[in-house]
Amino acid sequence: MRRSVYIETTIISYLKAWPSRDLVRAAEQQITREWWDEQRPKFDLYTAQRVLIEAGAGDAEAAAERLAVLRELPLLDTTERAIQVADMLLASAALPERADRDALHVGVAADNGMDFLLTWNCRHLANAMLRDRIEEVCEEAGLRPPKICTPDELMGAEP
Repeated sequence: MRRSVYIETTIISYLKAWPSRDLVRAAEQQITREWWDEQRPKFDLYTAQRVLIEAGAGDAEAAAERLAVLRELPLLDTTERAIQVADMLLASAALPERADRDALHVGVAADNGMDFLLTWNCRHLANAMLRDRIEEVCEEAGLRPPKICTPDELMGAEP
């Protein structure tokens, strides 16, 4: 059985972005493309309506490219329980108030039993200082938390 991956907005943004002049960002874009080409077939990928909304913002041509990729992924339900988990993450300060969209990504991924939440958002999601508390809140809600990681952390993985 293949493991499941929730694709968060930054992954699609990095996948379809023009190469950055910033060396770190350019490397992350390259890692994303490599993961997409080499590792993606090993997993079952999913996304959510929130990702479609975020990916559809901005430049119309770029948004269309991002959305074309996302249309091929099954959409997970944003249930009342997912929203409650997001609220719990914010109320407990597992994530800062301004990270309400990020909290919803975690809530949807946890509520739908995702094994991984793939992201380049290292400020609020793939952050070692926040990860333990995020996992605790998911468990308090009776859910198994997804492993929040970046593509390089999931590179070369055998599911």
